Amino acid sequence: MNKDSTAYEMKTEYDFSKGERGKFHKKNARFRLPIYLDNKLEQELIALSEKKGMVLSDFVHRLLKKDVSMLKEML
Repeated sequence: MNKDSTAYEMKTEYDFSKGERGKFHKKNARFRLPIYLDNKLEQELIALSEKKGMVLSDFVHRLLKKDVSMLKEML
């Protein structure tokens, strides 16, 4: 190990005595669901959203909303 690598090692103990609970908490923050698509599908969706003149996330949102609606009708 060289002397530069020690900067990236975890300490055995950390001092949180001056820490502030909830400092970065946002009451109305929402978790954004990360969705990972295979490359081919992603490229197809990008091409289709561009043809429609839509932002990719809006385009995918509309598709999913239609699919969920259709699934609800089937159940």
